[in-house]
Amino acid sequence: MSRLLVCSPDYFQIDYEINPWMRRANAVNPARAAGQWQALMHVLAHDVGAGIERMPPVEGLPDMVFTANAGIVAGRRALVSRFRYPERQREEVYFERWFREQGYEVLTLDKTLYFEGAGDLLGFPDTWFGGYRQRSDIRAFPRVGDLFQREIIPLELIDRRFYHLDTCFCPLSGGDLLYFPAAFDSYGQAVIAQRIPEDRRLAVPEEEALRFACNAVSVGKYVVIPADCPRTSQLLEARGYRTFAVHLDEFMKSGGAAKCLTLALD
Repeated sequence: MSRLLVCSPDYFQIDYEINPWMRRANAVNPARAAGQWQALMHVLAHDVGAGIERMPPVEGLPDMVFTANAGIVAGRRALVSRFRYPERQREEVYFERWFREQGYEVLTLDKTLYFEGAGDLLGFPDTWFGGYRQRSDIRAFPRVGDLFQREIIPLELIDRRFYHLDTCFCPLSGGDLLYFPAAFDSYGQAVIAQRIPEDRRLAVPEEEALRFACNAVSVGKYVVIPADCPRTSQLLEARGYRTFAVHLDEFMKSGGAAKCLTLALD
């Protein structure tokens, strides 16, 4: 993840409730959200050295700031998401336009196959995992696998609080996995154990998983993680990673943190 797509939070607010974190009564502080987003961008660009590409926000689409859900990119091909909820379906045309304008070959799925991009599709160079049940449809993964010539291992998300895979599952650049095991059913936990060696699996405590510890951005040996996750930071640093903690509680009100605010373009 050395090149990242982001979208500024000019219109970010909670206009609707489509996950357990979102409550319209829990209003976003726009100035604080803007400051937290700018702090994240500074860490990513200046401390971590990631390339940042920006797409313009659109008034009336408050969740466009969560660009991880725009789709997935492999090489010069971009698959645009098919959102489950109508509130976010309106974003699709803008994400598709951005990819086309940047010269990507744009791929799409049938509208009946819900697929929420890098929010639910993550992995390592040789192994991809797809989260399903709550937002993405398991039926989408065979089609996505065909498009990219990849095996995609489905993982059922059983805890409503962890509605996207990237809220509880974070592949790290060094080959390690940061994750919250209880977000998955017994089959999913067994598959993860089969595919990822035990000494590569870093289990996050529940209290920090609920602070979005797994919603981190990994670039080389750097990991950008939400603030107030000291035990997770210790796990990472013991493995040789350097961590950067960023306050992102305004975005957590809507169910996202560092990873949700970025889309890997390479």
